[in-house]
Amino acid sequence: MSSADILGAWHSYLSDSKRRSPHTVRAYCSAAQRIVAARDLSTFDHVAALEAQDLRAHLAERRAEGLSNASAARELSALKAFIAFARSESGDPDPAAPRMRGPRIKKGLPRPVTPDEAVNMADMVDGTASDDWIGARDRAVLLLMYGSGLRIAEALSLKGGDVPLGETLRVTGKGGKQRLVPILPITRDAVGEYTKSCPYPLGHKEPLFRGAKGGPLSPGMVQKATAKARRALGLPDTATPHALRHSFATHLLSAGADLRSLQELLGHASLGSTQIYTKVDAASLLENYRNAHPRAKKR
Repeated sequence: MSSADILGAWHSYLSDSKRRSPHTVRAYCSAAQRIVAARDLSTFDHVAALEAQDLRAHLAERRAEGLSNASAARELSALKAFIAFARSESGDPDPAAPRMRGPRIKKGLPRPVTPDEAVNMADMVDGTASDDWIGARDRAVLLLMYGSGLRIAEALSLKGGDVPLGETLRVTGKGGKQRLVPILPITRDAVGEYTKSCPYPLGHKEPLFRGAKGGPLSPGMVQKATAKARRALGLPDTATPHALRHSFATHLLSAGADLRSLQELLGHASLGSTQIYTKVDAASLLENYRNAHPRAKKR
């Protein structure tokens, strides 16, 4: 067995057995490849023998290269999973990963855009695109994120068989978890306009959103179009495609949606991930109070 065999088996396990997203597979395999190369590991037994002190040393080397706390935490998670997999492959009856806490990460509050800004961004990507059908495509993607709370990967994973859209749409999120999301009339119309103008055949099982040459649309192209629209509108750098999903959540919470319902709509595995939006809403309320109340401002 060689290091290539180990990494190949790890890749197959993640993509075929665990059905992880391509992004997760790529990140986890890259982390495994780095430690295999740094420690000259060539068998599952070698990987299985790694302990917490080995991980600390490896991450210290990575931190010296400029790795952030958040990236170090993600790398640690990937490596612990890799070691647990190797221990299982080596026949360990209790293939647990080494116990080790990752670095503390300060969670920043999501920065949503206003409803007007969200719609203006969607309209701007339409108006500044190189072709009419590309503008219609980008507008449809942004409205799916804002109107239905989709992640960019979820929007781009839609197939030709998902259209025409109805009042709801079943999407598959992280970990293969499915959920039902609402579709606003403006979103349904935008997707309909795109499908009518798209120059490529949208087969039942083929990607709904296409790149300029007919292949699957990449997240980078959506981000690039959004950045162009953001600059044209004079919006801050925080007005990203993902900010539209944050806006979906905060606007629903402001309108009275309960956290459990919001958790389901966003596809969060735990309520803790959803609770951060209560802080966003509280910050918004406080800002409105300070701006509106005659006694709130210092004299």
